[in-house]
Amino acid sequence: MNQRKLSPEEILETKKSVDEIRALPRTPIVTVLDNIRSLYNVGAMFRTSDGFLAEKIYLCGMTGMPPRKEIEKTSLGACDTVPWEYRKDAATVVRELKEKGYQIVALELTDPPRHYAEAQFSFPAALIVGHEINGVSDEVMDLVDLSISIPMLGRANSLNVATAYGIAAYQMLYKYQKNASS
Repeated sequence: MNQRKLSPEEILETKKSVDEIRALPRTPIVTVLDNIRSLYNVGAMFRTSDGFLAEKIYLCGMTGMPPRKEIEKTSLGACDTVPWEYRKDAATVVRELKEKGYQIVALELTDPPRHYAEAQFSFPAALIVGHEINGVSDEVMDLVDLSISIPMLGRANSLNVATAYGIAAYQMLYKYQKNASS
Protein backbone atom coordinates (compact mmCIF):
# COMPACT_ATOMS: atom_id res chain seq x y z
CA MET A 1 0.00 0.00 0.00
CA ASN A 2 1.47 3.31 -1.06
CA GLN A 3 0.32 6.22 1.09
CA ARG A 4 1.67 9.71 1.41
CA LYS A 5 1.53 11.54 4.69
CA LEU A 6 -0.10 14.97 4.41
CA SER A 7 2.07 17.95 5.22
CA PRO A 8 1.05 20.41 7.96
CA GLU A 9 0.29 22.94 5.20
CA GLU A 10 -2.02 20.48 3.39
CA ILE A 11 -3.82 19.72 6.65
CA LEU A 12 -4.32 23.44 7.33
CA GLU A 13 -5.80 23.91 3.84
CA THR A 14 -8.63 21.48 4.72
CA LYS A 15 -9.43 23.14 8.03
CA LYS A 16 -12.91 24.66 8.11
CA SER A 17 -13.66 28.04 9.67
CA VAL A 18 -15.66 28.32 12.90
CA ASP A 19 -18.63 29.66 10.90
CA GLU A 20 -18.46 26.75 8.42
CA ILE A 21 -18.44 24.24 11.27
CA ARG A 22 -21.32 25.94 13.07
CA ALA A 23 -23.38 25.71 9.86
CA LEU A 24 -22.90 21.94 9.46
CA PRO A 25 -25.68 19.54 10.44
CA ARG A 26 -25.01 18.10 13.90
CA THR A 27 -24.89 14.44 14.86
CA PRO A 28 -27.90 13.63 17.10
CA ILE A 29 -25.74 12.84 20.12
CA VAL A 30 -25.55 15.13 23.14
CA THR A 31 -23.03 14.71 25.91
CA VAL A 32 -23.66 15.19 29.60
CA LEU A 33 -20.55 15.69 31.72
CA ASP A 34 -21.56 14.77 35.28
CA ASN A 35 -19.07 16.36 37.72
CA ILE A 36 -15.88 16.03 35.66
CA ARG A 37 -13.10 17.41 37.85
CA SER A 38 -10.22 17.77 35.38
CA LEU A 39 -10.35 20.80 33.11
CA TYR A 40 -7.98 18.99 30.75
CA ASN A 41 -10.49 16.14 30.43
CA VAL A 42 -13.25 18.67 29.74
CA GLY A 43 -11.15 20.22 26.97
CA ALA A 44 -10.34 16.84 25.46
CA MET A 45 -14.04 15.95 25.41
CA PHE A 46 -14.83 19.24 23.67
CA ARG A 47 -12.25 18.35 21.02
CA THR A 48 -13.72 14.88 20.54
CA SER A 49 -17.23 16.37 20.40
CA ASP A 50 -16.07 18.74 17.66
CA GLY A 51 -14.63 15.76 15.79
CA PHE A 52 -17.97 13.99 15.51
CA LEU A 53 -20.10 17.19 15.40
CA ALA A 54 -21.91 16.54 18.67
CA GLU A 55 -25.25 18.28 18.97
CA LYS A 56 -24.38 19.79 22.35
CA ILE A 57 -22.41 19.35 25.58
CA TYR A 58 -24.02 19.88 28.96
CA LEU A 59 -21.46 20.77 31.64
CA CYS A 60 -23.00 19.80 34.98
CA GLY A 61 -22.18 20.14 38.66
CA MET A 62 -18.53 20.78 39.40
CA THR A 63 -17.54 20.43 35.72
CA GLY A 64 -15.50 23.44 34.69
CA MET A 65 -16.53 25.58 31.76
CA PRO A 66 -14.83 27.83 29.23
CA PRO A 67 -13.06 30.14 29.18
CA ARG A 68 -10.31 28.38 31.11
CA LYS A 69 -6.76 28.03 29.83
CA GLU A 70 -6.69 24.30 30.71
CA ILE A 71 -9.84 23.64 28.69
CA GLU A 72 -8.66 25.80 25.80
CA LYS A 73 -5.28 24.04 25.72
CA THR A 74 -6.76 20.60 25.09
CA SER A 75 -9.86 21.63 23.12
CA LEU A 76 -7.85 23.41 20.38
CA GLY A 77 -10.70 25.82 19.69
CA ALA A 78 -13.56 23.33 19.95
CA CYS A 79 -15.21 25.45 22.65
CA ASP A 80 -16.09 27.83 19.82
CA THR A 81 -17.60 25.16 17.56
CA VAL A 82 -19.50 22.84 19.90
CA PRO A 83 -22.70 24.21 21.42
CA TRP A 84 -22.55 23.95 25.22
CA GLU A 85 -24.48 24.91 28.29
CA TYR A 86 -23.77 24.82 32.01
CA ARG A 87 -26.44 23.23 34.19
CA LYS A 88 -26.07 22.68 37.93
CA ASP A 89 -27.87 19.33 38.06
CA ALA A 90 -27.16 16.52 35.60
CA ALA A 91 -30.25 14.53 36.63
CA THR A 92 -32.51 17.43 35.64
CA VAL A 93 -30.84 17.62 32.22
CA VAL A 94 -31.19 13.86 31.75
CA ARG A 95 -34.89 13.95 32.67
CA GLU A 96 -35.46 16.74 30.12
CA LEU A 97 -33.59 14.82 27.41
CA LYS A 98 -35.54 11.66 28.21
CA GLU A 99 -38.81 13.58 27.83
CA LYS A 100 -37.62 14.75 24.40
CA GLY A 101 -37.07 11.14 23.30
CA TYR A 102 -33.32 10.78 23.73
CA GLN A 103 -31.95 7.35 24.56
CA ILE A 104 -29.95 7.85 27.78
CA VAL A 105 -26.62 6.00 27.65
CA ALA A 106 -24.20 5.92 30.58
CA LEU A 107 -20.53 5.09 30.09
CA GLU A 108 -20.09 3.28 33.38
CA LEU A 109 -18.82 0.09 35.00
CA THR A 110 -21.86 -2.04 35.80
CA ASP A 111 -22.78 -5.60 36.67
CA PRO A 112 -23.33 -7.18 34.28
CA PRO A 113 -21.19 -5.15 31.90
CA ARG A 114 -22.40 -4.32 28.39
CA HIS A 115 -19.66 -4.12 25.78
CA TYR A 116 -19.81 -0.75 24.01
CA ALA A 117 -19.44 -2.29 20.55
CA GLU A 118 -22.34 -4.70 21.07
CA ALA A 119 -24.80 -2.10 22.37
CA GLN A 120 -27.89 -1.13 20.38
CA PHE A 121 -28.22 2.64 20.20
CA SER A 122 -31.21 4.66 19.10
CA PHE A 123 -31.05 8.28 18.10
CA PRO A 124 -31.20 10.95 19.27
CA ALA A 125 -29.01 9.78 22.14
CA ALA A 126 -27.38 11.31 25.21
CA LEU A 127 -24.01 9.95 26.30
CA ILE A 128 -23.39 10.48 30.02
CA VAL A 129 -19.87 10.41 31.45
CA GLY A 130 -19.12 10.90 35.12
CA HIS A 131 -16.59 11.94 37.70
CA GLU A 132 -13.14 10.43 37.27
CA ILE A 133 -13.30 8.51 40.58
CA ASN A 134 -17.00 8.20 41.47
CA GLY A 135 -18.39 7.80 37.96
CA VAL A 136 -21.91 8.75 36.93
CA SER A 137 -23.98 9.83 39.93
CA ASP A 138 -26.50 7.35 41.35
CA GLU A 139 -29.37 9.75 40.66
CA VAL A 140 -28.44 9.86 36.96
CA MET A 141 -27.83 6.08 36.82
CA ASP A 142 -31.44 5.58 37.95
CA LEU A 143 -32.53 7.34 34.72
CA VAL A 144 -30.41 5.57 32.10
CA ASP A 145 -31.79 3.33 29.37
CA LEU A 146 -28.48 1.64 28.64
CA SER A 147 -25.06 1.37 30.30
CA ILE A 148 -21.97 0.59 28.27
CA SER A 149 -18.41 -0.19 29.26
CA ILE A 150 -15.04 -0.71 27.63
CA PRO A 151 -13.34 -4.02 28.43
CA MET A 152 -10.08 -3.77 30.34
CA LEU A 153 -7.70 -6.71 30.06
CA GLY A 154 -4.89 -5.41 32.26
CA ARG A 155 -4.62 -4.24 35.86
CA ALA A 156 -6.47 -0.93 35.49
CA ASN A 157 -10.24 -1.20 35.69
CA SER A 158 -10.96 1.79 33.46
CA LEU A 159 -9.50 4.22 30.95
CA ASN A 160 -9.11 7.94 31.42
CA VAL A 161 -12.60 9.45 31.13
CA ALA A 162 -11.75 11.52 28.06
CA THR A 163 -10.19 8.52 26.32
CA ALA A 164 -13.18 6.33 27.15
CA TYR A 165 -15.53 9.06 25.96
CA GLY A 166 -13.76 9.18 22.61
CA ILE A 167 -14.08 5.43 22.10
CA ALA A 168 -17.76 5.37 23.06
CA ALA A 169 -18.70 8.50 21.11
CA TYR A 170 -17.07 7.28 17.91
CA GLN A 171 -18.75 3.88 18.27
CA MET A 172 -22.09 5.68 18.56
CA LEU A 173 -21.20 7.82 15.51
CA TYR A 174 -20.31 4.67 13.56
CA LYS A 175 -23.64 3.05 14.39
CA TYR A 176 -25.56 6.25 13.62
CA GLN A 177 -23.89 6.59 10.20
CA LYS A 178 -24.38 2.89 9.49
CA ASN A 179 -28.10 3.14 10.30
CA ALA A 180 -28.48 6.36 8.29
CA SER A 181 -26.95 4.81 5.18
CA SER A 182 -29.05 1.64 5.25
